[in-house]
Amino acid sequence: MRVTIARVSAVVMALAVMGAAWAHGPTRQKVRESIEINAAPAKVWAAIGNFQDMSWLQPVSKTEGTKGNEIEATRRLTLADGATIDEELYKYDAEKMTYSYRITAVDVKVLPVTNYSSTLTVSPSADGKGSVLEWAGAFYRGFPNNDPPPELSDEAAVKAVSGLYRGGLEALKKKIESGS
Repeated sequence: MRVTIARVSAVVMALAVMGAAWAHGPTRQKVRESIEINAAPAKVWAAIGNFQDMSWLQPVSKTEGTKGNEIEATRRLTLADGATIDEELYKYDAEKMTYSYRITAVDVKVLPVTNYSSTLTVSPSADGKGSVLEWAGAFYRGFPNNDPPPELSDEAAVKAVSGLYRGGLEALKKKIESGS
């Protein structure tokens, strides 16, 4: 039996393609939501700029933490149903009205994500009369292997984070603009 280099090359290429397909796992997902708020940036920052206070986010019933707004500050969010989310601050710039944090512990039944990090940023609106609050996050789905169950898929993770961001931003806009 005579094996040619062309045949060997074809088999090697086919195996490489199949191996790459089998090895494919989750990909990093990103969500970016923003909202215009009819209030000065300083007023919006005053509402969201304290890492130790997430009372502006509706599902959060209590926030407990350590180290204020210092890098490596931590907080535990307790949700209305008793579930908790632990987070850590890794960037904070009050002058630029932005901070970034990561989730260090969450049950995927509460939020179907892993390796989640997020940034909140307040900036002046284009017309200079208000503010834009942007909430951007990056994460992997809640199931780390191939063939995730539907509730832990990429789609479920993006839907959950998008819904959280949109709901949170809309509630904050309403709260700030109503003066409450």
